[in-house]
Amino acid sequence: MSSRNTEVTVLPRSLPPRVRQAGLGLISAAAMPDSSPGMSAAEAAAPVPLAGNGGLQVVFGAGQVGRVLAALLAEQGVTIRVVSRRRPAGLAEGTDWQAADAADLDAASDAAKGATVIYQCLNAPYAQWPDRFPPLQRGVLAAAERAGALLVSLENLYGYGPTGGRPMTEDLPLAATTVKGRTRAAMTAELLAAAEAGRVRIAIGRASDFFGAGVTAGSTLGERVFGHALAGRRADFIGNPDLPHTYSYVPDIAAGLVTLGTDARAAGQVWHLPGPQTVTTRALLDLVAVQVGHPVGVRSVPKLAVRALGLINPVMRGLAETSYQFDEPFVLDTSRYESVFGTAGTPLAAAVAATVAWYRTQNSTP
Repeated sequence: MSSRNTEVTVLPRSLPPRVRQAGLGLISAAAMPDSSPGMSAAEAAAPVPLAGNGGLQVVFGAGQVGRVLAALLAEQGVTIRVVSRRRPAGLAEGTDWQAADAADLDAASDAAKGATVIYQCLNAPYAQWPDRFPPLQRGVLAAAERAGALLVSLENLYGYGPTGGRPMTEDLPLAATTVKGRTRAAMTAELLAAAEAGRVRIAIGRASDFFGAGVTAGSTLGERVFGHALAGRRADFIGNPDLPHTYSYVPDIAAGLVTLGTDARAAGQVWHLPGPQTVTTRALLDLVAVQVGHPVGVRSVPKLAVRALGLINPVMRGLAETSYQFDEPFVLDTSRYESVFGTAGTPLAAAVAATVAWYRTQNSTP
């Protein structure tokens, strides 16, 4: 086995020991309702309504996940407000929208006034992620504290760092070795410290690389895979496409976040959100090929070339930083979520078919 950087994220010593554990599958045992010895399996799996979640629910961020989440909440008849810097297109009828810069604590708090549940689905420009993302989260955290709302925060998997191919579970320590990974771990620590201090109630949902309708740039499974495949071009890929890799389907992510915001059993916990089954990237491309009607080749981008381009291109530098995800099996274990809330996740073939269908409408490809 080749050696790798063993530097890990160091969390502040002032945090309580169980917050410093960082994997934090369990934040507070008191947040998880007990089941009685005589409870049936069906009763144990039944949703536990979250007290007070019938009021206003606020989604911060109208990007790839935020838009879908807002639409799903609107479909369920929830009173919903979307907060973003610019008005997004295609908001569901009856959805309120408010402009705010979440990095402004007062503006974020004003936008979320009266909320019972707040969903944090914000992101920052990839090249400026470590500098611009933490202030955005702090604004949403302040908004949740001031409103007394449950904060449901969407996270990625950067904080875990390389795992040597070991499947990622919620109790895995956050041992990030990259700038973005250390930033992600520090942001998680801030949320957990606020929860531990009793300032806010939280539930954290983690997902892997996004794909689905509307996911174009900023994702491994975006335009350079689906768009290229429809155009008869090879898919661009960094790393080994023959390794297992979990990809998360945006509608599944949104549905998982709704569960975290409405079921009391989710509060105080970290959850890996469900999605399609994990296969190799090449197997996924074979499913894309079925939908586009011709084989989909892979154009592997050498890591040396990515690193060289990263010297002048911040986006490529970021891709090189996280390329370890494609050099070893990258598997997200979602069994804990499924054991509590029931089996969930769209079959991979159906998710790929829906994504190709959306790209076909965008590219006007017959």
